[in-house]
Amino acid sequence: MRLSETNMHVSESRELFTPMQKYQLLVYHADALFHDKEYRNAACKFTMALQQKKALSKTSKVRPSTGSSAASQQAQSIPSEIEVRYKIAECYTILKLDKDAISILDGIPSRQRTPKINMMLGNLYKKAGQERSAVTSYKEVLRQCPLALDAAIGLLSLSVKGAEVASMTMDVMQSIPNLDWLSVWIKAHAFIHSGDNMRAINTICSLEKKSLLRDNVDLLISLADLYFRAGDNKNAILKFEQAQMLDPYVIKGMDVYGYLLARECHLDDVEVLGGRLFNISDQHAEPWVISGCHSFYSKRYSRALYLGAKAIQLNSNSVQALLLKGAALRNMGRVQEAIIHFREAMRLAPSRLDCYEGNIREAMGMANNVYKNLGANAQTLTILATVCLEDPMTQEKAKTLLDKALAQRPDYIKAVVKKAELLNREQKYDEGITLLRNALANQSDCVLHRMLGDFLVAVSDYQEAMDQYSIALSLDPNDQKSLEGMQKMEKEESPTEATAEEDVDDMEGSGEEGDLEGSDSEAAQWADQVQWFGMQ
Repeated sequence: MRLSETNMHVSESRELFTPMQKYQLLVYHADALFHDKEYRNAACKFTMALQQKKALSKTSKVRPSTGSSAASQQAQSIPSEIEVRYKIAECYTILKLDKDAISILDGIPSRQRTPKINMMLGNLYKKAGQERSAVTSYKEVLRQCPLALDAAIGLLSLSVKGAEVASMTMDVMQSIPNLDWLSVWIKAHAFIHSGDNMRAINTICSLEKKSLLRDNVDLLISLADLYFRAGDNKNAILKFEQAQMLDPYVIKGMDVYGYLLARECHLDDVEVLGGRLFNISDQHAEPWVISGCHSFYSKRYSRALYLGAKAIQLNSNSVQALLLKGAALRNMGRVQEAIIHFREAMRLAPSRLDCYEGNIREAMGMANNVYKNLGANAQTLTILATVCLEDPMTQEKAKTLLDKALAQRPDYIKAVVKKAELLNREQKYDEGITLLRNALANQSDCVLHRMLGDFLVAVSDYQEAMDQYSIALSLDPNDQKSLEGMQKMEKEESPTEATAEEDVDDMEGSGEEGDLEGSDSEAAQWADQVQWFGMQ
């Protein structure tokens, strides 16, 4: 007999069951509905079970105990009222009824709250902006479970000092062997949440060298994400690949990995990655985001929008899904809707620069928020400079900011690109060539090679310009601007070569020497500014 049919019989034949059995049946029915994803119905049945439990409590106070051992065992096996309240809160959370979830959990006395209840409360309070209550809940989790790393991360994300969080785990570190890594782990995550990506990278790298945490997938994913935030896409991809090799079923962080592959124009790899993750689970946001990135970079923005929306439906806290949907909306001309999604991404991840980058169109106010939240580093200086470049009155300020950024990180591609754009505007082609050559000395990037080609055309060095365009196309065969630059040069060179051949024939006949060089071509017009921030 199905549980739904059993429930119908409960209402028709109440005398068949004791009050305790009615309570149990309601809970079992609600559990079944929950697993069938009928969350609203499940919450209703769990609530009915609570009402039955209250009636049962009143009855048990009036009736004396029978002393039956069977009855005692039955009482111990039934779900507790606290557990039922937690399940109701789970339903409300899934239904995005956060206030109702907080209300049902607040009804549980503090002393009776289990770690998982305090953890859920902490997350709900944090989402609602009630930071003080969230901190209290997370601390209570750590008090009961000193190794609850999610609670430690929750506290660090709310600006609780790393030293204070570490002190709450001190006793367990001293009592359990081989936990010396924990304090370093907390230190690393404190750097992460303060936006100090480079110190976080160095700290996690030191952890990775320890034998106990070598080849730890979670640590590798964190390291890959940090490299991504620091703008070091090459090392980010390397660490994601390493994590994937160690655990082919890993899902966490793969949305960022897919995005990076898509940006590098490895769309076949993105498609394979998305398909593999869908085979693992389609109930996570990551595979939907990866497929969305594939669609976005294939310029199928409507499909990317749908896939991004689906990912957000599965996980409303997915920053990458919000950025994907925002970028798709922006490219479809729905800018105001896009800004809403970029703002939500910023709220969820204030230390992630790419969240601000997607919203660069809000200009100086947004750039100042970046600077305030993340401090002065190569990335924030570059995004400030990008805003200044939009205004002819602030070009000098942009130059100063870019010089500071490149002083910190001479290899930071975004800063190099913006500085090259500024030098091109000022027609300082020789300086631009020097800048780009230095940047390409230790790395190879399609855009840098293409820009160097443009600069070389401007100084009439056509042969090397052609070489640079060829290198750019070898790195990204779909780079339209490199292809256009090469085709334009070929068209300009063709008549020149024909004229040169005629001149050679004339000279052979006359015996006179002549100038075999073709006339200078006009400098190639600078391509439209490429948006280097966020999805593009």
